[in-house]
Order: sequence, then structure tokens, then C-alpha cells
Amino acid sequence: MLEALIFLFVKHFICDFPLQANPWMYRNKGTYGHAGGLAHAALHGAGTFIIFAFWLGAGAWVYALADAAIHYHIDWAKMNAGKRYDLKPDNSEWFWILLGFDQLLHHLTYFALVAIAFKPIATA
Repeated sequence: MLEALIFLFVKHFICDFPLQANPWMYRNKGTYGHAGGLAHAALHGAGTFIIFAFWLGAGAWVYALADAAIHYHIDWAKMNAGKRYDLKPDNSEWFWILLGFDQLLHHLTYFALVAIAFKPIATA
């Protein structure tokens, strides 16, 4: 479902950049269980629910929850790797590599969710 992927990529941009412009979110994603990181992941889950509900109805909640949980842990790991190695946009090219890897993992998550959600049902 190419349409679902396109919507997920647009949702990702909106939730990861304009809607995360609050320091309360982006500064606290590395503290496990902090409300800022949880709120950020919840935004992603809500967006995924809206997109998947178009095709799956109420069953979309499973994919929304999976997206939120996976997104949260990818971001938490990225933030902690950045802290551990003191990676910042102006001090290391590894900051940008880590950011790109983070984005790759998020997009691979969308491919996996779509593949699972829209897998053709095998008939006997």
C-alpha cells in the first residue's frame, strides 16, 4: 500500500520536526519514561492510528501502539548514544550519521507495519 507509506512518511515529518519543536520533548527523550519522550511517541502513535484507521478501522490501534513503542525506543537509544559520545551537530559528523540512522530505522518501521497490516490473507 504505497498510499499508506506516503501518509506515514508525511506524518513522520510533521511529528518529528514541527510538532517536536518544544524543548520539553526533544531534550527529554533520553530519560527513560520522561513525559516529554512519551508525548512525542504518542503523537506518532496517534498519527499512525489515523492513517491506518482509514483502511483497518478500529484494528488500527495495534499498529499505532507498535509504532509509538518502537519510535520511543529508537529515539531513546539515539539520544543516549549521542550523550555517551558527546555528539552534537557542530562537533562531529557522527551526530549526522546517528540522526540519519534514526530516520532510517523509523522508515523501516513503517515498511514493516505496512507489510504486516496489508499482508494478503492466504486462502486454502
